[in-house]
Amino acid sequence: MRIDLDPDSDVVQEQFAVVYCPRRKRDRFPEGSVEVVASAEAARAGANATKNRYAAMVMGPSRSSEGARLYYLIEWLDQDAP
Repeated sequence: MRIDLDPDSDVVQEQFAVVYCPRRKRDRFPEGSVEVVASAEAARAGANATKNRYAAMVMGPSRSSEGARLYYLIEWLDQDAP
């Protein structure tokens, strides 16, 4: 993980999400590419590989040095993930 967590804050946290990602080689995603959902089941239900939308567990949002809000990949939730 490339971000440090503050144990006294709950701003950055692990979350289930559907991530738009044309190439699954990346491990961080801009906020606009991430749809946070309530559960792993909801993430899997919202996934659609033909539209490059994949279920994942992410950490975020976190501000980059450029000021962008980013989410970091913890793991893909589907079985055929690289």
